[in-house]
Amino acid sequence: MNLLTLTEIRRATQNGTTSARVHVQVESATPKLTREQQPYCELTLADACDRMTLRVWSDHPAYKTCSALTSHDFVELTAEFYQSQYGLDARKWTVRPLTEQEKNELLQGPADLRAKQASDFEFVRQTVAGIGDPRLVALGEAFLSEWGDRFRRTAAARNYHHARRGGLVEHTAQMMRVAKQIAPVYPELNLDLLLAGILFHDSGKLWENALPENGFVMNYDELGELMGHISIGLELVNALWRRLSVENADAWKNLLPASEDVRMHLLHLIGAHHGEPEFGSPVAPKTPEAMALHYIDNLDARLEMFAAGYTTAKPLAARIFDRVRPLPGNLVKSLEKFQQAASPPPPGDKLL
Repeated sequence: MNLLTLTEIRRATQNGTTSARVHVQVESATPKLTREQQPYCELTLADACDRMTLRVWSDHPAYKTCSALTSHDFVELTAEFYQSQYGLDARKWTVRPLTEQEKNELLQGPADLRAKQASDFEFVRQTVAGIGDPRLVALGEAFLSEWGDRFRRTAAARNYHHARRGGLVEHTAQMMRVAKQIAPVYPELNLDLLLAGILFHDSGKLWENALPENGFVMNYDELGELMGHISIGLELVNALWRRLSVENADAWKNLLPASEDVRMHLLHLIGAHHGEPEFGSPVAPKTPEAMALHYIDNLDARLEMFAAGYTTAKPLAARIFDRVRPLPGNLVKSLEKFQQAASPPPPGDKLL
C-alpha cells in the first residue's frame, strides 16, 4: 500500500475512497463523549503540510492504545480514506508506532517541499544582500544570521495560509518577488525599504508561530500571547538597529536619508501591515511602501488560501468548492489558460 502525505490523500479522495498509509505526529488525543454519553477519543494527526481528525470509538480494538497517545508520539495510519461531512476521514484502519528512522524522515518533510523552502530561503538571503542601503542590509543579514533557523521552521499563520513548518519563508520569498516585479511600474516606491519591511513584517511570528525542531505541533508561546507578532517585530527591529547603529556609528553617520528616518519608516511598515486597527495594526498605512506591503501581504495570503482550498474544500459542482474562511464565498476554480489549437493537417497529407 502506497505511503502518501495527508495532502496527497486529501486530493485522492476528492473523487472517492483511497487505500493508503500515512506517517503523522499525534497533535492531540482528546477524550470525548457522544450524545449518548459513550466515550470516544478524538485524535488530531499532523504531518509537514496538513492535519486530519480521527475519531476512535470505544469499541475499536485500538481505543485504549490511541487514548494513551501524546504529542510525543509518531504513528503510521493505514486505512481506507474518504471524505465525510467532517472532512478527511478513515475506516478499516490500523495504527502502529513509527521507527526512529521513519520519524526522522517524516520530520524532514516531503522532498519537494524541502527543496522549495530551501530555494525560497536562499532567494530571501540573496534579496537582502542585494539591498542598496547598507543599514538595511546589515539589519537583514543580522536577523537571518541570528534567527535564520527559527525563521525556517516558523509558519506564516496557525490556520489560514502557509500554516506549516517553513511557511513564513515561502510567504516572505513570494512577497519579495511581487515587490521586485511591481517596483519598475511604481518608481516612487523605495524598494530597499519595502523589501526590508517584507522581511520583518511578520518577524514577530517567530514567537507566535514557531514549530519545534522535533515535531509539527505548533505550541503556544507566552511572549507571543502577551505581545502579539506586530509588537514583537517592532521590538526586535529596534533592538537589532540600536546594536548595529553603535557598531557602525562612523559608517552610518553621514548616510542619507538619516538613519533615524530609515528606522522610523521601517517600523511604520511593520506596525501598519495589517492595514486597520480592527485587524491588529496600531496605525494605518501612511506611506506608499506601507500601503504596498499591506496589499502584497494580503494578495499572497489569499491566493494561498485559494490554492489550499481547492485541495481541502468539499466539491459542490464542477469547478465549485465549499467556502474556506476567511474568503468571502464558495470557491470557483480558475478558468483554464488559453491554448492555441493545433492546426489541422493540409488536405492530402497522410498521418503516419
